[in-house]
Amino acid sequence: MLKLLLWRPSTHQTHTLTLLHQNKSTNTTLLSLSRFLSQSLSEDPYDPPFSPTSQPHKPKKKKSNSEPDPKVPIKSDLPFDFRYSYSETNPSVEPIGFREPPKFSPFGPGRLDRKWTGTCAPAQQQEVDPERVAEERSRVLGDPLTEEEVEELVEKYRHSDCARQINLGMGGVTHNMLDDIHNHWKRAEAVRIKCLGVPTLDMDNVCFHLEDKSGGKVIYWHINILILYRGRNYDPKNRPVVPLMLWKPYAPIYPKLVKNVADGLTFEETKEMRNRGLNSPPLMKLTRNGVYVNVAERVREAFQTEEVVRLDCTHVGTSDCKKIGVKLKDLVPCVPILFKDEQWIPVLQIINVMIGKSVVNCEDQMNINSIVQEIVTNKASVAGHLSNFKGCNAVTMLYSRAEAQYRIGNAWKIR
Repeated sequence: MLKLLLWRPSTHQTHTLTLLHQNKSTNTTLLSLSRFLSQSLSEDPYDPPFSPTSQPHKPKKKKSNSEPDPKVPIKSDLPFDFRYSYSETNPSVEPIGFREPPKFSPFGPGRLDRKWTGTCAPAQQQEVDPERVAEERSRVLGDPLTEEEVEELVEKYRHSDCARQINLGMGGVTHNMLDDIHNHWKRAEAVRIKCLGVPTLDMDNVCFHLEDKSGGKVIYWHINILILYRGRNYDPKNRPVVPLMLWKPYAPIYPKLVKNVADGLTFEETKEMRNRGLNSPPLMKLTRNGVYVNVAERVREAFQTEEVVRLDCTHVGTSDCKKIGVKLKDLVPCVPILFKDEQWIPVLQIINVMIGKSVVNCEDQMNINSIVQEIVTNKASVAGHLSNFKGCNAVTMLYSRAEAQYRIGNAWKIR
């Protein structure tokens, strides 16, 4: 009992604990009240209780549309007309129509200081000085590379795992590709270009436009692989301004490629040629996005023994097949006489009637016409008249026309 009484708290201690408990409760109540008052005071009548105090919103400054952008329109000093594709279009051929209004520029409304005509944005001729352009290009290229320097660059960029590569496809040398080339030239001396598809038919044309439009130099060319060098004195900070095309413009409408009657033949003769071509085996079988470097040469060799050549374009596609016919017409030269799209099997036939055709003077043309008339009426020999035109390009023209008529069963003779 004595031990239990000793552990019993005294009256003074009990009073002290009671006061501490009351003070603690009072402080908690005051703290809660102050917190409630500080969080509930808000100017917004719809502000719910216990929400943070709303901050006054600062009005955002709106940009007025009346202020013009100092960077628009873009002014470029490049001395050539801007086109979607430089290597796959012929400026000398005028379109007969447009699939979209020419007033809509692919560079965007008001973004370029040149007017879009539907096919190109022509440069101002007053500002183009050919001599100054040639001097500036030679200054950027600098001294020619030595053989050791060329070998070093080729070994660095010719491999397929090269990071500085641009793929050149069915569009050829496009306008936006020029900007990609200059972007690579910021950190690399050269860029690797891999060409596929229709542009590979004429790689000389691709190399010419790459050098002419970019200002660089092709230092390596193997089949469809090119390496384009930027030049010794190239400065990325002073690179030319290349405004980008925001979308691909629709291709204009050009004259019909395959005529109902081929030039130099009648309707019956053209029909006979087409039937012979359909029944002949194909010279080559082309694939989509393939490498067509040797196609033109193969067609020329075939024309030494054949009149009609057939190319199997089953997997090429309609658009690419027509482009192949356009290019071969100028490269061989030849005349496409049939493009058949029956059951999605395009067949391209080419006739060599126009091989050797060239400009002749009026006297030779009159003599040729008289000889042709004599052959038709009197069934005379062609070989007896060829000696009068030795050294003249009209000989090949006359011989080709006579041979074509003879092979399709006409009355012409070749001895």
